[in-house]
Amino acid sequence: MTAGNPINPAAIAKTFSSRAAKTETAQPSSQRMTGSQAIVRSLEELGVTDIFGLPGGAILPTYDPLFDSEQLNHILVRHEQGAGHAAEGYAVASGKVGVAIATSGPGATNLLTAIADANMDSVPIVCITGQVSSKVIGTDAFQEADIVGMTMPITKHSFMVRDPQEIPRCLATAFRIAATGRPGPVLVDITKDAQQGMMDFSWPPTTEVRGYNPVTRGHSKQVREAAKLITEAQRPVLYVGGGMVRADASEELMKLARLINAPLVTTLTARGAFPDSDPQNLGMPGMHGTVPAVIAMQKSDLLIALGARFDDRVTGVVDEFAPGAKVIHVDVDPAEISKIRIADVPIVGDLRYVLPELTSIITEEFAAALPDLSNWWALVNRFKETFPLGYTKTEDGLGSPEYVIEKLSEISGPDAYYVTGVGQHQMWSAQFIQNEKPRHFINSAGLGTMGFSVPAAMGVKVAFPEATVWAIDGDGCFQMTNQELATCAQNNIPIKVAVINNSSLGMVRQWQNLFYDGRYSNTHLKTGMGTERIPDFVKLAEAYGCVGLRCESDDDVEATIRQALEINDRPVVVDFNVSPDALVWPMVPAGVSNDQIQIAKDISPSWDDEETA
Repeated sequence: MTAGNPINPAAIAKTFSSRAAKTETAQPSSQRMTGSQAIVRSLEELGVTDIFGLPGGAILPTYDPLFDSEQLNHILVRHEQGAGHAAEGYAVASGKVGVAIATSGPGATNLLTAIADANMDSVPIVCITGQVSSKVIGTDAFQEADIVGMTMPITKHSFMVRDPQEIPRCLATAFRIAATGRPGPVLVDITKDAQQGMMDFSWPPTTEVRGYNPVTRGHSKQVREAAKLITEAQRPVLYVGGGMVRADASEELMKLARLINAPLVTTLTARGAFPDSDPQNLGMPGMHGTVPAVIAMQKSDLLIALGARFDDRVTGVVDEFAPGAKVIHVDVDPAEISKIRIADVPIVGDLRYVLPELTSIITEEFAAALPDLSNWWALVNRFKETFPLGYTKTEDGLGSPEYVIEKLSEISGPDAYYVTGVGQHQMWSAQFIQNEKPRHFINSAGLGTMGFSVPAAMGVKVAFPEATVWAIDGDGCFQMTNQELATCAQNNIPIKVAVINNSSLGMVRQWQNLFYDGRYSNTHLKTGMGTERIPDFVKLAEAYGCVGLRCESDDDVEATIRQALEINDRPVVVDFNVSPDALVWPMVPAGVSNDQIQIAKDISPSWDDEETA
């Protein structure tokens, strides 16, 4: 892989293995340089083009040669958490490895949330941090923090580099680990003296890691067992998780889905892995999933889990989740297999390789045995017809958040990128944005990080500068990282921000409404209509060099969105004032079976036992 070529998980394993082989036979000539120069040169050789970071004392030696790089576009963020989330957005949208850089101590610890977020959602990023000089490590030196120790539980691997000669190897290995197998974050902590010391640079380095050998091909016997189980099922459901997107296996999924004709659900991180417009797609499962998706899983006799991890937001009470279903579980991470739900047929492997083999075996050996699913589809279609997604307007006359998001999707279209924060607006976005393509719906799912949206959208826009990128945020989330609007304005990164402003911490308020007798303790933010508007988001946007717009009525939503889409020379912030009384439905209350899904407060569908047994 030469300088300037993008890093992507699909190619990186082959590239690094071939380089390792060449290194064993012929050592390339070396060049004398500092460790800091080696950092910059290594990133260039790895094909990196964009970095998000914030300088400080312990990383300052590296910022000097970075100044001279013609390949590396460094984007100066306003907070290190923003750098981490921007790297995440960049990585998820592009499929490349995202890069964030920070100094020691508080600079490094400010990356922790983004690193944990990337770990939960399997996002390939490499975080480079400066560290105090080797001789003062352990003395509580100024801005010293054991960032390697802190990140070990939330990274795939964490490196501590004290020898400048180790810099190329550690960085190349970090990229390999981040991008291969189950993607995830890797930390490379480099002491200041290692950055300043001299070393002999040569490329490529070896990247072998003892014990790290991700499995890509599924065991053929297990794949054949899965094919056999599919032919025996009368009520199968394809349970598609975020691993499908990370594996870039949407085409392979389509072929399998068409072959077996099973209903399909896409989790929060898998939205877009299969088109929402396709009749086989029942939508999102789980706590705020569609009724057809939730009930189809509950009534299924076979769950075909593909890159999914059976998290609690999908399963509800685990012991009562899909009680009559056998499980085929395919995942590249063996630690996920049978972690929550015992798999009848476990398959460790990469979906890009397992799905074609499974499809081929079914086609060649079991096609005649595929069951007639017409009765199952008749029941599933009855769920779809009886319980479609919808909403009712609130009685206070304020805007409808669902309508805003529905119109955003309709007007901006499936080619736009939608990056959400966390809370009610995230769930409404997952429900009402029409997702047709993978990697176009991006959010913080596992960790649920408020403040994710704006910096992550910034990263997406850097990866795809010509695309329309919407950050859909809540008024609570927006106040956590909106300082990155300054980064966007100064670096010509014209994202568009839709603030779904219900003047409260919406999801917390919803739980207070439903489970705490409407006692709204510390959830009123006073940012919306009829309040002090602290802050006033329109004025805040203008102060950051952005365009600020406000929409206070459903009648003005469409015109406001179109106005925002016409502005492309700077970021746009739209303050959509909506009702605080709007709630996210459907909902499975915490601690109960998915069978008790509610379509409104205290209202659950009535199931005919004979039809759904």
